[in-house]
Amino acid sequence: MAAGTLGRAVATEDLDRYEALLRARGFTRIAGVDEAGRGALAGPLVAAAVVLPEGFERDGLRDSKLLSAAQREVQYARIVDACEVTVRRIEPGVLDARGLHRSNLALLRRCVRAIDPCPDYALTDGFPVPRMPCPSLGVKKGDAVNAAIAAASIVAKVTRDRMMRTLDRRYPAFGFAENKGYGTPEHWEALDRHGPTPVHRLSFAGVGQASLPGLGREPSRSETMVSR
Repeated sequence: MAAGTLGRAVATEDLDRYEALLRARGFTRIAGVDEAGRGALAGPLVAAAVVLPEGFERDGLRDSKLLSAAQREVQYARIVDACEVTVRRIEPGVLDARGLHRSNLALLRRCVRAIDPCPDYALTDGFPVPRMPCPSLGVKKGDAVNAAIAAASIVAKVTRDRMMRTLDRRYPAFGFAENKGYGTPEHWEALDRHGPTPVHRLSFAGVGQASLPGLGREPSRSETMVSR
């Protein structure tokens, strides 16, 4: 594999396949990177980078969306105890000012740069990330097919879920402990009743404006997902 960002890779079932191929080419410290909260209406965007040590037990590592909250907590504790982990976040106001995708890319880069020493290689979930501090590869459905990315997805989601439970105590009318800031019908109804809070993403469609009288809202399927 050549240095630099290499675009997307084809998904496989083997969680160790990418690390094995990279180690065979001399890359030893391989980071998985992923974010949580990309599609939420409120709360921060959180990302994590994880370098799994050789011999780390892969059993139980999978896409965070496929694990229960209790299972994620177990895996989170195991990961942060044994692995190199960095976590970074971007607040809603910055997302509104800079844009979601641009902020997302910058956040993933920050996570990798925060690992000291810098990883030999970084694997990201889905899209390639330009200007990484090391060679990198975007892996299609990476959190489902690669152990390091799955670990990063777990760390990012557990961290963000904890933040949203804290925000729930500050803004109890919005149900953040349950919806994690995603656009459930109850969340949209609370927005209509109370208006957005300082932790809402005002640049997202419908968040900064009230619905038209008598029309209500019809959130898309992606807006009602609470797992990411």
